[in-house]
Amino acid sequence: MAYVITQNCCKDASCVPVCPVDCIRPVGGAGSFTGTEMLYIDPNSCIDCGACQEECPVGAVYYEDDVPAGLEFFRDINARYFEQHPLEPDHSAPPAEHGRVSPGALRVAVVGAGPAGCYAVDQLLGVDGVEVSLIDRLPTPFGLVRAGVAPDHQHTKSITKLFERAFTNERLRCYFNVEVGRYLTHVDLLAHHHAVIYAVGASRSRSLGIPGEELPGHHAASEFVGWYNGHPDHVDWAYDLSGERAVIIGNGNVALDVARVLLASMETLADTDIAEHALNALENSNIREVVVLARRGPRHAAFSIGEFLALGALPDVDIIVASDDLEPEPDDDVETIVKLEVARDYAQRPATPGNKRIVFRFHATPTEIVGDSHVEGVRVSPGMPDAAAELIEASMVLRSTGYRGSAIADVPFDDASGTVPNDRGRVIGGVPGTYVTGWIKRGPRGVIGTNRTCAEQTVARVWEDFDANVIQRRLPERADLDALLADRAAGPLGWQDWRTIDTAERDRGRQASRPRVKFVAVDEMVAAARKS
Repeated sequence: MAYVITQNCCKDASCVPVCPVDCIRPVGGAGSFTGTEMLYIDPNSCIDCGACQEECPVGAVYYEDDVPAGLEFFRDINARYFEQHPLEPDHSAPPAEHGRVSPGALRVAVVGAGPAGCYAVDQLLGVDGVEVSLIDRLPTPFGLVRAGVAPDHQHTKSITKLFERAFTNERLRCYFNVEVGRYLTHVDLLAHHHAVIYAVGASRSRSLGIPGEELPGHHAASEFVGWYNGHPDHVDWAYDLSGERAVIIGNGNVALDVARVLLASMETLADTDIAEHALNALENSNIREVVVLARRGPRHAAFSIGEFLALGALPDVDIIVASDDLEPEPDDDVETIVKLEVARDYAQRPATPGNKRIVFRFHATPTEIVGDSHVEGVRVSPGMPDAAAELIEASMVLRSTGYRGSAIADVPFDDASGTVPNDRGRVIGGVPGTYVTGWIKRGPRGVIGTNRTCAEQTVARVWEDFDANVIQRRLPERADLDALLADRAAGPLGWQDWRTIDTAERDRGRQASRPRVKFVAVDEMVAAARKS
């Protein structure tokens, strides 16, 4: 018998080193980003010890007889992966561990408390003597785990438990509710730290570059995600849900999350931590069909198997796949083959009268957003010779076509890629002691767990420079940073302040039979923290 990795897999790879028979793949070293969407367990080698299940931070691993309904397909996927990639010993060397240093010999500022920053903090604090300051402009940590992961994916949000040990370490000081660029400059950070690691993500949505983008009713999907997740930057946005059809341009997992939330039943959403204002608005939504547009064919779909497969379990929602290009090719990998199999299954299912619909349109390139004073539809080119353009009527259009980072003051920036130029995390062309990790380093690719190996690679560069005496120098006392922030009336919040906010949100949730009811305004969060 064997264990099975399922839909929630975050590729954190915590399970890999604990497997006594080395049967979890694919594996990669620090900074090595494997090409698969998830990890797999070889059923022929697994010895049924359960170590991987105990270690998994997001509850993605199940004993094969206990796989929940709707996830049984993953037993087959795990086995098929190893049919194409027979298990071979992993000869890669484990990352070298740095020896302890004198207290305060290395003090690092990490800017951004999302997964990328949290993994960097965890790596740094793994060496005794290192001091870390974690800075985030919001009063709450965890970045896109809190404000980007879909509200019906509570298992995925549980990855934050990985970081609890780091957050309670006395060598870590948290400065939440402190915006770098407003209360602190890059020069300030380097004056009080030997190194600065920026883990600020990539929050700007790429534009489409087509006529009509400026019309009301066209939005970035990332902003819509922030709205329904209660991100303070997006709670005051208004979305027109009065029409019966919405169009999403792009077909990654964010697009599928948005489609699922738009059509989810109130019973489903009411059991999540979706923001209250979004829950109320969606309860009155008229949207019954979401069209997901992709420029390329199903073989190149950006969504993952797990998210695509999960759509089929939505109650009272038909999944329509409008394509006849669903047959595998000889060189397709396992994940592509399985996606095409799922797509063929959806294409063959009869529609149910009265059901809502998610419609996948492939080889459909948007050429114009149409409307006079408000979005009325999207004009698409079918991408085939002699095929006529088509107008898809819709009252709301969301673009989900990727993200790009924003420039950081006094730090080099590549506007073409939307990232900070770097060599494996060490910033190129900047002041020594400046580093990046996460999407601002590598661009918007990978899942939550990808940030683990990304952080390992970046922190390794910090240690290289430390050992080469590039960044070692005498610093002010740690208390001097607190004094500087007090002089500038920054009002930082610490880890215990977040714990107070967290407890208050969970208490509000219990009263409503929900996981939590979020505070969505910064002043509400600060007030909740100050109550302690």
